[in-house]
Amino acid sequence: MLLSNPLTRPPAWLRPVFPGSEWHGAPVGASGRPQLYLTFDDGPIPEETPWVLEQLAAYQAPATFFCVGDNLARHPDIARAALAAGHQLGNHTQHHRSAWNSENTEYIAGIAECERNLELVRSKEELIPGAAAPSLSASRLPLFRPPYGRLTWPLLQLLRPHYRVVMWSLLTRDYDPGLAPERALRLALAHTRPGDIIVLHDSRKASRSLRFLLPRLLAQYREQGYEFAALY
Repeated sequence: MLLSNPLTRPPAWLRPVFPGSEWHGAPVGASGRPQLYLTFDDGPIPEETPWVLEQLAAYQAPATFFCVGDNLARHPDIARAALAAGHQLGNHTQHHRSAWNSENTEYIAGIAECERNLELVRSKEELIPGAAAPSLSASRLPLFRPPYGRLTWPLLQLLRPHYRVVMWSLLTRDYDPGLAPERALRLALAHTRPGDIIVLHDSRKASRSLRFLLPRLLAQYREQGYEFAALY
């Protein structure tokens, strides 16, 4: 289980608890430069997600958005804009419920419903003239991230044949009102390593910290020689 007050980097003992999950990506890209994977949870929503897309476009930084199905159903055009810009979409359940407080059948049903919303977004995105090719390869499993990082062993066993379960190696804690954005930035920069999967949130709850963090992280990481990649 994850700590109730999670660390910037998850403790080493946590990874073996979820075998087969992805905690980091390739540290070096095809160009030979160190690589980072920006991920955004909980969208898409108006204002926050389009703003994130603008920031990413300024640095030509592809990213991965773990979407809540309810938000996909309400704002499919925002998700299609992310796909058209070359970003990747992943599953974050339909209602953003914790696996610890849900029946397995209910939780799996929520994942399946979110996946149907993702498929609908992708199918419509294919029809947009000039849009980028759909980012989900038929040879790869779809991406899934559990809300709050909470999962159980039985659920993991059920999910692994059908999804790539993606966790993270760097948590910005942009959602935490008790953590000043300036300190969140210092912590993130001090703990970043090549190959990190970095978590931010395109949500109203995280807006104050996100809008401070993201442009500064993009600028600092680029200055340090990092390039950005989506999870494929």
